[in-house]
Formats: sequence, C-alpha cells, structure tokens
Amino acid sequence: MSTFTTIDPSSGGTLAEYETLSDADVTSALGRATEAYGKWSRADLQARAALLARIAQLHRERKAELVEAIANEMGKPISQGEGEVELAASIYDYYADQGPQLLRDEELEVAGGGRALVRTSATGPLLGIMPWNYPLYQVARFVAPNLLLGNTILLKHARSCTQTSLLIEAIVRDAGAPSGIYENLVVSSGQIGNLIADPRLQGISLTGSEQAGRIVAEQAGKHLKKCVLELGGSDPFIVLPDADLGHALDLAESGRFSNAGQACTSSKRMIVHSDVYDEFLSGIVERAKGWTTGDPTDRSTKMGPLATLSGREEVAEQVEDAVSKGATLHIGGVVPDGAGAFYPATVLSGVTKDMRAYSEELFGPVAVVYEVGSTEEAITLANDSRFGLGSAVFTQDPELAAEVADRLEVGMVGLNSLIRSQPSLPFGGVKASGIGRELGRLGLDEFANKKMLRIA
Repeated sequence: MSTFTTIDPSSGGTLAEYETLSDADVTSALGRATEAYGKWSRADLQARAALLARIAQLHRERKAELVEAIANEMGKPISQGEGEVELAASIYDYYADQGPQLLRDEELEVAGGGRALVRTSATGPLLGIMPWNYPLYQVARFVAPNLLLGNTILLKHARSCTQTSLLIEAIVRDAGAPSGIYENLVVSSGQIGNLIADPRLQGISLTGSEQAGRIVAEQAGKHLKKCVLELGGSDPFIVLPDADLGHALDLAESGRFSNAGQACTSSKRMIVHSDVYDEFLSGIVERAKGWTTGDPTDRSTKMGPLATLSGREEVAEQVEDAVSKGATLHIGGVVPDGAGAFYPATVLSGVTKDMRAYSEELFGPVAVVYEVGSTEEAITLANDSRFGLGSAVFTQDPELAAEVADRLEVGMVGLNSLIRSQPSLPFGGVKASGIGRELGRLGLDEFANKKMLRIA
C-alpha cells in the first residue's frame, strides 16, 4: 500500500495522511457491489426512494461538518459550501420524490395490434470518478439517480477531498444503505484501469479534465463499457446592445468569481457588443475589486484560495502568456506573497488567438472580455472553441435570444440567466465538453437498461 497527504490550500499545511487500497481490496469491493446489485436492483422502488430521502436529510443535519471539510480541503468559503450542501440534498430529494414517476413504463404504439412498452431498469455496478471543485454536488448528481435505479456504486473521489468523500460514505451508510451498494475507494489511477477492464463493472461516470476524459473514454471503449463524461468548459457570456447591463454585470461577477472561478460552467468568455462594451468592461473591473481573498472558514470571505498550488500556477501562466503577447490586464493578475494558493480576481481584454487564454479553459477567477461589432460576430466567436458546455445570452428581444440560442454549439443556454444547476434540469455538453447528460429525467437514462417488452 502507498500513502498520500491532503493539503490545506489556504496555508499549505498538511491536513491528513491516508493509505490507498490494495488491489485485493479493490477486487473485494467490486465483488461486494456485484453481490449487492442482485438484491438492490430487485428491492422495492419506494424503499430505494426512501433511502435517498434519508441521505438528503443527513446532508442537512451534518451541514456544518461537511462545510468545514470542504473549506479545509479545497478552499470553498463557508457560505458557498452551505449552498452546495443544500444543492446536493435537493438532488437526492428530487429523485426520491419524482424518480418513481419518471421510471414508469412507457407505452409504445404497435402496428398490427398487441402492446409494447419500455421498462427502465438497472444495469449493474458502476464506477464514479469525481472532482474536487464541487465535492458534494458532483457526487449527488451521479449517485442519486443510479441508486434509485437499483445500480450499485463504487466512488473514486479526488484525493484532495478524501475527508469529504469519507463523510459522504458515512452518510449513505447511516441512512440505512445495505452493505455493498455504495463504497468509497481510495485508489490510484492504475487501479482505476483494472476496474474498468473487469467485466463485472457496467459503466463509468467521470467529471474532470479533458485529458482524463480521453483516457477513460479510451479504456471504456476498449472494454465496451458505457461512459458519461462531463469535462471542461469555456462558456460564452454574450451581451447584446439592449441587454439590462446591471443584471448582466450582477451575473457576470458571480458567474466568474464564485468558487474562485473553479467551475466548468463559469462565464469564462464575456463577449460584449461594442455599443455597451466600455460600460460593461468598466463595470466588471469595478465589481472584481469586491472579490477579495481570505480565509474560507471566515464567514465574511467571498473568495478563498484555488484548490491547489499547481492549479494557481497554471492560471498564472495563462495570464502571463496573454499579457506578454499584448493583452491588457485591467485588475489582478499578480500572485500574492504568503502561504496558500490564493489568486486575485482578474480581468483581461485584447486576448487573441495566439494566446493560451483564447483556446484553453481558465480554471480560476479570470474574466476575459471581448468586443464584437454585431450579433453575428458574437455567435462566431462563441462557437470558436473546442468546448461546448454552457452559455448565456443577454438581450431583451425574445426572438433574437431564441435565434442566438439555437445557433450556439453548446449543451445548455441561459437566456438572461446563468446555467445554475437544478435537480430537474439536464446538465451536459457537446464537443470536448463531454458525452451524456446528468440530472433530470435524462440522468436516469444514462446507465439504465431501456428494456422493450412486446406483448402479443
């Protein structure tokens, strides 16, 4: 067995040391998940829903403990951590309340008489590979629909959030989950490959980087396993001449600087019509001044550190590359002295195609503002990205908003709003942003057997 330590991103100090599981331990866990699947998939649907409701309740009861762990392990400020706990709990509640109805048989028309229907059922043990930026929410949107279906779960969380992952496992256990239906795995990347290759495992869900997605997709394809991938994003935030600028700026600052900009659907590319460009640019710079960094365990803090020093280094290098090639730095952009992975709210303009900030995902509190002369130019710039996750369009013309939305190469569009996750709304993207959907009814279908029954 090997060991690793988790690091407090606010101080750089060691939080805890953990041991990885042995190969034999991992094999045993998959064996337990496989055995548990036989009973759990045949358990009463209302009993599975009741377990989810209890998991939601325990998230709320243990909110303080969960929020503290998130703040310590990845630097999320307390108020934002509390919001994440509630969002995760609401996802379990949604599938507990609405899931049984969504799983009803679907009747099909049959030519020549008789009946046919589609029955949605479980497929088997699944592996979830989860990231650190929303360590409760990301788990909930994978786990809730699949436990309701009757699948069993092996959960490999980001190592940096090991304490949080153990707290989630304890919640599922204390909610009354039967042995083997949910297990947390502290394992290496090599062990993940062995799991994917095992014929007992039926699917993999990954939320992570584009690079990790390529590796998992290749392994899943080799072994004919279903996979869902939620990868990076570089969401366009389009502001047209008739937009409500105050409203747009309110959402621009929260969408870009909340969680220190570490969100796939964060508004990373602000594409603004020239008629309102100067006013918008000055407004976002002014608002960035209010996003000062501080101790995430202090309730007054708006922005904590980035989750890791390596993550901060990456963001700093992207900004430095842009400025060295002619981009304008309006605020921020300087790594502060002292301990921790802190990075200031930053605003860039004049970014061009030869700069890393144009084509790469900026996973930190950096807003890039572009000026365009027309709606057509805004759409062209928005689509000039290998990513296609979320987007936002601001205009008071409903027909124009609908037209722009139809032409954006993304999985989600907010019209005069951001993409804010809700349990009932499907989440996912196209292009390099991933494969498949989570949440809502569609989230139940990804790892389901859509079995057709033909009745003479």
